[in-house]
This record gives sequence, C-alpha cells and structure tokens, in this order.
Amino acid sequence: MPKPEDIPDDALTVALCTPAERAEQARLFNACFKKDVDADDLAWRYDRNPHGAAVSLVSRPPGGEGICGYACSPRLAVPHGDREQASLVGQTGDVMTHPDWRGRGIFSGLDAACMREVARLGWALVFGLPNRRSAHIFQKLGWETVGKVRPFTFVLRSDAASRKARLVDGRLRAMLVPMAAAAGRLARRKLRKRAGSGYEVRPLDSFPHEVDELSQRVERDFAFMVRRDADYLDWRFLRNPSGRHRAFGVYDRDDRFHGYVVIELPRPGSPAGFLVDALAPDPKALAAAFEGALVHLSAAGASYVQATALDGTWWETRLRAAGFQAPKSDNHLIVILYPHEPDHPLVTAARDTSRWYFTDGDRDDETMG
Repeated sequence: MPKPEDIPDDALTVALCTPAERAEQARLFNACFKKDVDADDLAWRYDRNPHGAAVSLVSRPPGGEGICGYACSPRLAVPHGDREQASLVGQTGDVMTHPDWRGRGIFSGLDAACMREVARLGWALVFGLPNRRSAHIFQKLGWETVGKVRPFTFVLRSDAASRKARLVDGRLRAMLVPMAAAAGRLARRKLRKRAGSGYEVRPLDSFPHEVDELSQRVERDFAFMVRRDADYLDWRFLRNPSGRHRAFGVYDRDDRFHGYVVIELPRPGSPAGFLVDALAPDPKALAAAFEGALVHLSAAGASYVQATALDGTWWETRLRAAGFQAPKSDNHLIVILYPHEPDHPLVTAARDTSRWYFTDGDRDDETMG
C-alpha cells in the first residue's frame, strides 16, 4: 500500500458515515486516542441518542480506510425556557487524524463538509470544547471563541494522590492540600445544614418522567440549556458503555422527586471521581444532591472529585459554594461556536456562555471513558 507521503491531498475523499462504518471508525478512534472502543460503543454514541443521529465523516485515501474523522452530535437546546423556540444544535466531538497523516490540514475538508450537512439538517448552530491540539485549527476555520471552561477540584482526602492532582496548578496548591481537605469538610457540613433533614438521596435505575417538568422549570432561568428529558438522560448516563456513571434521585419524605445528581466512579487504579451533572430547582434539594454525590464518591475510593464549569456561570458559583477549588488562571479550554441561523434566539444566547446551564454532563468528551 502506498505511503501517506506518496498520496496527494486531492486524492483523498470525504464521506458521510452510516452505521455500517462504525467498525472502521472505531479502528481510527483507537489508533488516534490509544483507547479500545468497538463498533457498538460508537453506535451508542452516534446512533442511539434520543435527540437524533450524529453527523460523522471520514476522509479516506484511494482504496483505504478512514485516516481522518469528525463527528457532530445533536442536542435539543432551549433558549430562555421557550420550548417553542427549541432547536437541535450540534456539538463537536471525535476530531481525529491518524498519526501518520497529521500536519497536512486534512481536517479542514471534513469540517466544511460537516457544516454543510448540519446546515442542511436545519440545526441552528454547532458548539464545541476543543482540546489544545485542535483549538487553533477551529479558530483558523472561522469558528467564534465565546467562552472558557475550567476544571474544579474538591479534595476529599489529604493524601499523595490529591497532592499530585493539585501539583498541576503549582507547588503551593499541592502543599496546601491538608487545608483544602479541611475546607472540604467544612463545605460539606454547610451542604448538610443547607439541605436539612427533609431529603433522601437514593440510586436510580432509570430517570423518572417527572425530570422533564423539573428541566422545564430550570430552563426558564437560563439563556441556553440542553433539555434533560428522561430518555436522553437514561441514554447518556445509565446506558453509557463505560459503565462508570451512577445516578441518584433526591426525594422528600412523601416520596416526591425533587432532582437528581450523576457521578462518574473512579477508573480502576485512579483516585479521581467526577461530579457529572445535577438538576434540582430547590436550593435545599440541590445541596442534598451535591452532598450525596460526595458521599458516594468517597465511598467509591476517590481521593478527590473533579468537575468543570464555564466561566461566570451559575454552575461555577455552585461548585465554589460546595467547596470545589478553582485551577490556576491559564488552566482552561475554549468554547467555540459556528452559527447557521444567525437570527435564531439560540445563537444570540450561545454567544454569552455565562448564561448557559452547562455541566460535565453537557460535554462530549467525558462519555467515552
């Protein structure tokens, strides 16, 4: 087979993928990300989302398999709680070029083809949180930079694992881990006091349909929010192929549902747990959800808990109030936007990320493990 350097760029073809190409895409995924996903993992990701099928593409050399890939997954977003103006929007994911083909600008052709297809489907916009390797590529292709997202850390245990995690943000942060653990214990006492004794946090085998009504109540307070209906949440978390997500419902003494929280358990051998998502219109129920998440992650052996937040958002405020500590200022990724319907309310809303309802569960990269 010819070497990559012997094949000119104009000989490459770009094709939209169907479910029949999932095995090919999985082989490219594993070569690019050093992971071990299979066709069924990508079928869950691209084909089973209740909000719709993903747009996924590959670039191929003559007679060969995909050497560059791209996917854009649909999310049903609501502007300012107005469900009549709700629209599918896209979220970028799986930007991947085989190591032997990098540095040639091949991805730009996939991005153009993907945006044409998304526009044809009528999605109002596409947004993404590119990693540092691909961020500059999107910016060169004309995407808007509309915000920043940062990782926050809650120290559960003053141990070597927590010190190593905080060293990412500097030696001083690592040295202050005992103080961070003490601050975390104080923050949890405040959460318990705020929640009171009227709620119980218990595991969910599936999300109750009442969650859609709670989502609708919360949507009114935010300019941009992905609709959290039971089918979507079940797919995203409880049928996730990683098997590491756990969901918990918040119930009162009359067994009424007041919200939920989702965690991701530590990977084998890892000290890190994750606070993935939460929804509870009542502040007391939300405090109970946060404390319930920390209880279960501590029991699962996590030394620390991480969660990400967009700058200036309600979620960032809630994380800080719950005892999560911010990273150093340069520890962030950017949020990008590609509008397709400039006059749509969602496009206007998306340009102000401080008014988004956005948690780890709204990211595209945490779900594959």
